[in-house]
Amino acid sequence: MTGLFPAAIDRHAVAVDDGRTRITFGELERNVAAWVRLLREELGLAPGDHVAAHLRNRAEYVELVLAAIAGGLWITPVNWHLTPEEIAYVLDDAGVRCVFVDAETGGADPRFVDLDALRGRLSRTPPALDLGAEPGGTMIYTSGTSGRPKGVKRAKAKTLGAALEAMRAGGVRFGLDGRGPHLITGPMYHAAPLLFAIYDLLNGAEVLVMRRWDTHEALRLLAERRVRHVHLVPTMMARLHRLPREVREAFDPSALELVLHGAAPIAPSLKRAMIAWWGPVLVEYWGATEGGIYTLVTSEEWLPREGTVGRPIPSFRVFAVGEDGRRLGPNEIGTLYCEHVSEARPFVYHRDPAKTDASYLAPGVFTAFDLGHVDEEGYVYLSARRSNLILRGGVNVYPAEVERVLSAHPGVADVAVYGVPDDDLGERVHAAVETASGVEASADLAAAILDEASKHLARFKLPERITFVRRIPRTEAGKLRRDDLLRALEEERA
Repeated sequence: MTGLFPAAIDRHAVAVDDGRTRITFGELERNVAAWVRLLREELGLAPGDHVAAHLRNRAEYVELVLAAIAGGLWITPVNWHLTPEEIAYVLDDAGVRCVFVDAETGGADPRFVDLDALRGRLSRTPPALDLGAEPGGTMIYTSGTSGRPKGVKRAKAKTLGAALEAMRAGGVRFGLDGRGPHLITGPMYHAAPLLFAIYDLLNGAEVLVMRRWDTHEALRLLAERRVRHVHLVPTMMARLHRLPREVREAFDPSALELVLHGAAPIAPSLKRAMIAWWGPVLVEYWGATEGGIYTLVTSEEWLPREGTVGRPIPSFRVFAVGEDGRRLGPNEIGTLYCEHVSEARPFVYHRDPAKTDASYLAPGVFTAFDLGHVDEEGYVYLSARRSNLILRGGVNVYPAEVERVLSAHPGVADVAVYGVPDDDLGERVHAAVETASGVEASADLAAAILDEASKHLARFKLPERITFVRRIPRTEAGKLRRDDLLRALEEERA
């Protein structure tokens, strides 16, 4: 191999198609090499520097991410739903040198550079990529109990050639063997839709990019383009399954070979219905930004073991630990831990060595912050979600972050943000508020709190309902007593 792709891949075939722009494998290979030269010579970026992509879904997104990896840069995809304040925090914390934007996402930040203007200056005769150079990587931001997002850097290969081989091998492990087309349905600032597509692409799959999710358009593309591989979150599957019966019956799923799904729990009834409709092509995974994918389960494995998220992939071992720190046996519920079989530190938090150190129980061993158990066959079951996480339509909402903003309002003495089960989104964001002394609870106060919060939080993080309670129940250590809160909420509704 002398470039991005193995020699057997047809350089004239389409590699990425978003409905407006088509890029062949040969063009993509040449453009990535040209980007590396431009990033170094015109923008003055050096290996190890940080950049960001603040872009809507488009074909060039794939090109830019591959160029950053090939150029030794850390690239952070930015969630376009974030407020200017939230975006500024991510960019400042990451220490980015430049942010790639387009006509839809541009702004006044001096670090913003226009992707299309730069792309027009790409050399048509760039030097070949140096596969022996140190690669870059993606640095995805995820929140935690502190309420502030943290950049996650996963361990990477020593050379670009080794990194490309690892991504190809990872693709094959997940069923992304290059037998496309592969359809991107979700926002490319999320690790799963972006990286799964890149793994498949590097193995030779054509990648189709949906610029935004639309249920009818997704079904049309799946049918007309004979899509083989796609990643969905349960909310998308719920909306597809709610299409009129005649629309569902007219769809031919025979081309589908792999439907990866994760990011949020799926109702067993919905999963069985999707398997009945599309066949046993659903493959569920369990993972996180920090460590990637920990487990996989096929439809055939899942059907007799309803609720499992599968067995660990070869890179990991998974086990449960009790409150006393004892490793638990089969079917005993505890905190789930993951152990990487070869990496002492499969990830670190950017600029936060203390948080990194605190994440590891032992070299290579870290918790996924989920409760669950492992059965006699090694299948993992989740019994509770992360206590500090709400999964809304497959998107993470961290109560600590929302609580920090809501509590800044002068009418709020204390606040607890929690998820409410929802058939469509999985969970919806609600908040319980204890008013400050002398402040009367009212609909106007709730509206004022949300109005102020909307200046600092993306819309999907805002509570859809505020319930006022006399007191937020907490332990002496300040921890929320969730059961007591739920009882208080029931009393208020009564």
